Amino acid sequence: MTTTIIGFPRIGEHRELKFATQKYFKHQITADELNATAATLRQQNWRAIQDAGIDQIPSGDFSFFDTTLDTAFLLNIVPQRYRELGLSPLDEYFALARGYQGAAGDVKALPMKKWFNTNYHYLVPEFDQDTNVQLVGNKLFDEFKEAQALGITTRPTLVGPYTLLRLARFVDGRRPADFVTSLTNAYREILGRLNDLGAQWVQIDEPALVYDQTDADRAIFTDLYQGILAGKGNLKVLLQTYFGDVRDSATTLYALDFDGIGLDLVEGATNLDVLREHPFPDDKTLFAGVINGKNIWKANYTDTLKVLGQATSNTTAPVVLTTSCSLLHVPYTLANETKLPEQEKQYLAFAAEKLNELHELDTIRSNGEQGDLLQRNADLFTQPRYEENASLNAKIAALTDADYTRLPARKERLAIQKAEFNLPELPTTTIGSFPQSPAVRKNRAQLRRGEITRAQYDAFNNEETKRWIKFQEDIGLDVLVHGEFERNDMVEYFGEHLDGFRFTENGWVQSYGTRGVKPPIIWGDVSRREPITVKESVFAQSQTDHIMKGMLTGPVTILNWSFPREDISREISTKQIALALQDEVLDLERNGIKIIQIDEAALREKLPLRKQDWFSRYLDWAVPAFRLVASKVQPTTQIHTHMCYSEFGDIIQAIDDLDADVISFEASRADLTLLDVLKEHHFETHVGPGVYDIHSPRIPSEQEIVDVIHRILAKIPASHVWINPDCGLKTREEPETKASLINLVKAAKQVRKELEGHEN
Repeated sequence: MTTTIIGFPRIGEHRELKFATQKYFKHQITADELNATAATLRQQNWRAIQDAGIDQIPSGDFSFFDTTLDTAFLLNIVPQRYRELGLSPLDEYFALARGYQGAAGDVKALPMKKWFNTNYHYLVPEFDQDTNVQLVGNKLFDEFKEAQALGITTRPTLVGPYTLLRLARFVDGRRPADFVTSLTNAYREILGRLNDLGAQWVQIDEPALVYDQTDADRAIFTDLYQGILAGKGNLKVLLQTYFGDVRDSATTLYALDFDGIGLDLVEGATNLDVLREHPFPDDKTLFAGVINGKNIWKANYTDTLKVLGQATSNTTAPVVLTTSCSLLHVPYTLANETKLPEQEKQYLAFAAEKLNELHELDTIRSNGEQGDLLQRNADLFTQPRYEENASLNAKIAALTDADYTRLPARKERLAIQKAEFNLPELPTTTIGSFPQSPAVRKNRAQLRRGEITRAQYDAFNNEETKRWIKFQEDIGLDVLVHGEFERNDMVEYFGEHLDGFRFTENGWVQSYGTRGVKPPIIWGDVSRREPITVKESVFAQSQTDHIMKGMLTGPVTILNWSFPREDISREISTKQIALALQDEVLDLERNGIKIIQIDEAALREKLPLRKQDWFSRYLDWAVPAFRLVASKVQPTTQIHTHMCYSEFGDIIQAIDDLDADVISFEASRADLTLLDVLKEHHFETHVGPGVYDIHSPRIPSEQEIVDVIHRILAKIPASHVWINPDCGLKTREEPETKASLINLVKAAKQVRKELEGHEN
């Protein structure tokens, strides 16, 4: 065995899983039909990996929603409130992921958070006093046997117990240590069953090892695996890490009876220092993650072989070439990209192409680094890919502290804005987007195919905007949005109006469940070619006397939700985007838009996983990049921002330092735990904690939202609070959206009356 991968995209080459799952949710197909689609996709993946010449193929990386949720289900970690619904196993699974509202009951979904430093979301496992960890599921074993029936002996993979504990939520006074014994027994049983089925290797993913580790953390990890590995029998166990380095746990890993250890040598470049200081054991197999599983640029084989040589210079251990992480985070294949010029496609590698890269690297190693493969690859990197924008980079070099500073100070600005807008207490708004109905998507598709003119396309969107403005006015929302019907995606749409971007037709990547995103590619230097949002914002404002928010995606989020360049720093690339957006903000202001929301949903996403690197390698430039966008607006212009599905508590001061006037947070799935942090840190920015979860189809009642608002006001002064959903409403259906917003406005008005009564 010389090549393998950690995981492969599961949504299908043409997003078949998304469409089948959505049909199941709408009762258009049966569970058997959904499972048949899933089986077809798994088998296609296994065959594609096998045909590319990869030696060992993973199984268990397929999921209907999330592999962390799969592991919780496998181990009976299902809170009682979901069991009481009495649903089928599949529907119970989806109830945890999406929430449930029906004849059997009404429950919210589990919290959903970002998977380490990616735009993928995982469902947070919940341990409570009723949790009885034991092996109850069969998915892992069934998929192994499914591959066996095809003549393929796969390597089963699952999330490890340590990562499960690090990512989980503990209630009823439970602690991680309470579940070490039961988890140990369950994983031992898993290994025993796989051994009996004829598995040769099993992959246990422990990415939590790339976080900072304490002595207590290492003690829990050791306790878990001393017990688990004692029961492995003839089975070989691969301990797989990714997204960073194991600088403070390498010796712990070496001391345990793992047969292989997987290290990320791309994002975890510090692992090279680890391997220098702590040579890899000769009696284990090094799974060397040398192909980037998170970006789409073709690997420079000369550089990759150099890294590999450094990693293996102090060991005689067997080496297996692999990806830095699962290929879940890149699109399926370049084969379906018909509009990218071949000259440009040669620089790119999606998941299928990365399989070929592994095979070619293995061939080059076998041939002593000689031959045409290496030379052809080297030739690709000797020619410039784009033409530099010298004037833009000179402007960036000339920036001073004044360019990042907005005056007057926020407290004074907020007083000016209060007088300017005359909004009621607890002003209501939404985050920006409204449902992208089939008619909206059809209109966009018709324009793309040339079936309608731009004027016809705009006319449809204008009517949709007017319809939703009327709805917002009718229900009594205070600050309106135009609905973003012209936007295919909150990042791609902006990139289409900026120089320096490239776009794919089928470059879909799973974000969560059935939700896919199509990240653009930052190809070269970025600058604004034309106004982006001004026309739609001005039209919307002309249709109402209410304040209409202008809606932009922030520079850090555009960078983090694109495939970034690797030839310049992320700091410089983000500053280029920030200057482009600054032009857009000033255009909106000149055209009478008084509130401008600059979304930084992904600010925390690329925060280094080691705390010591937070400021020196990220926040020291990410926060100023946001300030650069809005630093020149007038004090009467109110700047909002929005963040979602991340743990913000530990960077709350940096978020306050963005110097926005108002920030809305996703808070509902996290049970409003962020409020305590805001209160503790005397957070100065006015806030809109999301009062209901928009990633679930359930409709919150008016009283439910009233109760949420009361919880907010127990921690945050009413004068600092906005009322809004937790994220944009693009993915929701129209009936549930309208019903939820009606209840939101009614709830806000009820609490306003209560506050007025207290004042009287």
